[in-house]
Amino acid sequence: MASSYYKLDISERTETRSKGSKVLRREGLIPGVLYYSGEKNVNITVDKSALFHAMQSGQRIFEIDQDGESQYTMIKELQYHPVTDVIIHIDLMRVRRSEKITISVPLVLVGEAIGIKEGGVLSQSMTQIEISCFPTDVPEHIEIDIEDLEMNSARSVTDIKIDNEDIEIVSDKNLNVVSITPPAAEEEPEIEELEDEEGELEGEEGAEGDEGAAAGQEGDPKDRSEEQSGES
Repeated sequence: MASSYYKLDISERTETRSKGSKVLRREGLIPGVLYYSGEKNVNITVDKSALFHAMQSGQRIFEIDQDGESQYTMIKELQYHPVTDVIIHIDLMRVRRSEKITISVPLVLVGEAIGIKEGGVLSQSMTQIEISCFPTDVPEHIEIDIEDLEMNSARSVTDIKIDNEDIEIVSDKNLNVVSITPPAAEEEPEIEELEDEEGELEGEEGAEGDEGAAAGQEGDPKDRSEEQSGES
């Protein structure tokens, strides 16, 4: 739980056309929209550098200054440039500290599993988990202990323990989080069988040649008698 929140520098904007957004981006600002249930959406700009540092902080809830008052927001959606992967638009959702929110937070594996020491392969199928809590209780991440995870075993969402009673797990309890399985056996090429097949193929080709030669020698009895008459 964060004792303080990273502050985002936002400003209200009136220019909403595509051309205006391009100008803002060149000035180091990211166009976006601030949402809040029951109120009118507000077109805003966010300082690009401040957003970068806020996201690097690991926090999920950020403080903003709106109309001279401190408010709290969470990132609702980010849009990236398809080629450069640079953030080109942001949607923020305003939250109240007295109201619970549903949010996804990272899952962090803790400990070295027994199955790994035995040569097993670890597979993590979930990297985030959805929780419901007050904005002041949003953790930077949630840990799951895998130290006693053996070969051919797994951990699911139901195995995750959270000390804070105000944090409720929303994700399906039966979803698999992490598992350890034996390494896949390498298949060796069947060289001997391949050589046997090649030998059989050569034998068949030789037999076909012998049959062809025999057929050429036999010929038609009538033809042979005519050849003998001609010679005499």
